[in-house]
Amino acid sequence: MTQTTPLATIQKRPDICGGQARIRQTRIPVWTLVSFRQQGASDEELLRNYPGLNPQDLAAAWSYYSENSAEIESIIAQNND
Repeated sequence: MTQTTPLATIQKRPDICGGQARIRQTRIPVWTLVSFRQQGASDEELLRNYPGLNPQDLAAAWSYYSENSAEIESIIAQNND
């Protein structure tokens, strides 16, 4: 079952990225973007490093994180072990 936000920018499918929230039609997980942002990356830097993304994608990622911070922080912690 695919889960998406109203604008279909954030998607979750069990067979892609382990079911983690990701940017539409990519394999870029929200947690990755949040982790880079926590390390000091600016939106401009993220857009340069991920040319398939646009400012709306980042806004959706930050919104998703705001509403699901425990989920994203848990994934970040698991990947830092």
